[in-house]
Amino acid sequence: MTLTEEIRIADDAGTRVGWRGWAALIVLMLPVLLVSVDNTVLSFAIPAIAEDLAPSSAQQLWIVDAYPLVLAGLLVTMGTFGDRFGRRRMLLIGATGFAVVSVLAAFAPTAAALIVARAAMGVFGAMLMPSTLSLLRSIFTDRNQRRLAIAVWASMFSAGSAIGPVVGGFLLEHFAWGSVFLLSVPVLVPLLVFAPLLVPESRDPHPGRFDPASIVLSMLTIVPVVYAIKEIAVHGLGALPIVLAVAGVGFGILFVRRQLRATAPMLDMRLFRRGRFSGALLVNLLSVIALVGFLYFVSQHLQLVMGLSPMDAGLALVPGMVAMIAAGLTVVPIARRIDARIVVPTGLVFSVAAYLLIALGAGTTVTGLAIAFVVLGIGIGIAETVSNDLILASVPPAKAGAASAVSETAYELGAVLGTTVLGGILTALYRGGIEIPAGVPADAADAARETLAGAFVAAQQLPDAIGDALREAAALAFESGVTVTAIIGAVLVVGAGVIAATTLGAVPTAPEASTQESNVARRETGRHSG
Repeated sequence: MTLTEEIRIADDAGTRVGWRGWAALIVLMLPVLLVSVDNTVLSFAIPAIAEDLAPSSAQQLWIVDAYPLVLAGLLVTMGTFGDRFGRRRMLLIGATGFAVVSVLAAFAPTAAALIVARAAMGVFGAMLMPSTLSLLRSIFTDRNQRRLAIAVWASMFSAGSAIGPVVGGFLLEHFAWGSVFLLSVPVLVPLLVFAPLLVPESRDPHPGRFDPASIVLSMLTIVPVVYAIKEIAVHGLGALPIVLAVAGVGFGILFVRRQLRATAPMLDMRLFRRGRFSGALLVNLLSVIALVGFLYFVSQHLQLVMGLSPMDAGLALVPGMVAMIAAGLTVVPIARRIDARIVVPTGLVFSVAAYLLIALGAGTTVTGLAIAFVVLGIGIGIAETVSNDLILASVPPAKAGAASAVSETAYELGAVLGTTVLGGILTALYRGGIEIPAGVPADAADAARETLAGAFVAAQQLPDAIGDALREAAALAFESGVTVTAIIGAVLVVGAGVIAATTLGAVPTAPEASTQESNVARRETGRHSG
């Protein structure tokens, strides 16, 4: 049976769920809320962490990226574990571990300890996210209900991003920065209580042979590539990132060849021959890069350059998060009637406009930044909802864990690249553009060249006139870097729109797809037998 036939049979057999299915959806949204709150809160807590733990610029990026880097490396593995051992089981194990490690992160005494705790959070986070999305695939077998459930799932990411800065801002104003990590405890307790009661267990009834080599190869593919990107962003192109990138690509080739030869592969590579699946993944990736990169520099701009408190900075972005949620829910009935090749690029026009607004100077005021983020949020909300629906619709329920893991890998890799690429470019432009005023001591000048937060901390320890001059020079260099970074962000979103317009075509009819896939299978068989 071909992949298309499996999907068609599953969709034809789909039945509409009642109240219990929607109650299960509410429970499954708790870990989604947790992860999105964690990512957004951390962005707003970075200035406080920088002042308290005094991380270097590399450590500051690692504090943000250690979690998504480890998570991205393990998502495919944990997704296949969920297919094999049970998705609800993986969800509960991940939730318990995530809560415990979050408490350890809250009381980390050094930047290095916080990085280690964030990495451990990535291990358990990798168990959470594929489980939530793949459980939606098994619970909501009716396509229309599933599309709405996915819109809610994607919107919860946005809701968490909206709630996170406000709640986190309140905590940062009244407590130490470690309090933002303790948010996971009250969110996960209801999950651990109600998930066993409302969420049905699901797994692949025929998981095939366990393949440790594929697990290792998948990790050796993703982690070196992402680490190489980080090294280039922080230290520039050198021998180490080149070696890492080449190694990652080499292991990736070995991983793909192993999957193509396996009778029961860890990840079915046939999925990537489907234009809608691959195109939706790339749209997902580039959209997340645009969103996370935007948040990375906006959070610093609002708090450091404009002097807002963390809570006020979070409130300034709430309208954009609301727009993102509204756009994700509104696009559901539209996507039923209009081709994704039209819906997604049209939505992304808004995101391009948002970055152009920043490049043209709208980011010099709080109102301008808020408006730009509303416009960005509309495009991202549309793109994320439609792309995730296309990804899940491309696989039968039994393989939902692996497909969800690939989708989440794209999401988390986008989060890393958003901070690393756009954040790294901004950091490089800032370092190259800052002009240290006369009279600033050498140690303060070195700190000011590292990060914007370092410049503002150093300025507080200097006489008023010199400190004000240093703050002004740092703000000017940062704003100049934001202009160039915004243009690059606009180009990335345009790329996402082009990919969507050319790949998210109509699904081929079952006979056509079956013929295509059978031809591919015969070519593969002939190549390996020859």
